[in-house]
Amino acid sequence: MRWNLPNILTVLRLLAAPGVALMFLYFARPYADWFALILFVVAATTDWIDGYLARAWNQQTKFGAMLDPIADKAMVVIALLVICSVSGWGSQTGFDRWILLPATLIMFRETFVSGLREFLGDTAGTLAVTKLAKWKTAAQMTAIAVLFSTGAFDTYFQMSTDGMDDALIIAVLEGTEPDLQGLIWKLNGAFYSWWIGIILLWAAMILTMLTGFDYFRKSLPYLRENA
Repeated sequence: MRWNLPNILTVLRLLAAPGVALMFLYFARPYADWFALILFVVAATTDWIDGYLARAWNQQTKFGAMLDPIADKAMVVIALLVICSVSGWGSQTGFDRWILLPATLIMFRETFVSGLREFLGDTAGTLAVTKLAKWKTAAQMTAIAVLFSTGAFDTYFQMSTDGMDDALIIAVLEGTEPDLQGLIWKLNGAFYSWWIGIILLWAAMILTMLTGFDYFRKSLPYLRENA
């Protein structure tokens, strides 16, 4: 195992994955949402940086090649678990059907493909990362970042309306209270970021399932009993 900057960035990205969940254990919302968003975006950025540096500096290693997809999957799976378990925009229970279904399919695919790679062992090169899979990862991370910002906007709006009577809150929602335009901006921010995040998450889910099917198809020759 060789320690170089690309590998160090990959390890830090792996450690950042549980850090996203810890934000919600030790900080109140919306601070937890903002801290999780910042940590996730910074960690996701290293996914591109470490690969670029490894190629540019000719520092590609087996350790980095092994750990890089693990770090990506850990980030995505843990972040999705967090998003599914905390209340998001328009959901008081924490279980939003528009998020839960694609998140479930994404986590199913990631587990399935990881199992395939483990089973294939030395022939796992058959399941080398494709360009479509890289787009899949980018779509997943972008969707997750947007959904974290949704939680921040929504919780900020809820905190801003604490102590208001129902009539004033209705006036804010209808836009008839000119002195509270800032609250309307917060609510609109949550609304638009939620829908953008949902669209991106479903797009990521489609790409995820397509790449999962492609990997399964490529692995079929090695799964036959007489192979």
